[in-house]
Amino acid sequence: MNDLLRAQPPEEAVLLAWPVVCGNDVAGRTRALSFAEGKLTVEVQDAAWKSQLNGFTLRYVSVFAELLGPLVREITFQVVGKESRVAR
Repeated sequence: MNDLLRAQPPEEAVLLAWPVVCGNDVAGRTRALSFAEGKLTVEVQDAAWKSQLNGFTLRYVSVFAELLGPLVREITFQVVGKESRVAR
């Protein structure tokens, strides 16, 4: 998996890796929207999911680092129709 992801352009690799990083349950309820300048934007269903995922942000950044190197520095969770910044 690492070799496949690392063969992709960084913008695509991060989006493709999101389900691996967060797991099937979370991946089924979220969608990686974009990645640019170290920031991944992920769409979530509602504010409750956003709040829960805030607690996992550092873990997700760490897993991205293991898979792809230090590409992802920040994750932004965006409730459908709204946008909110999440700390690194």
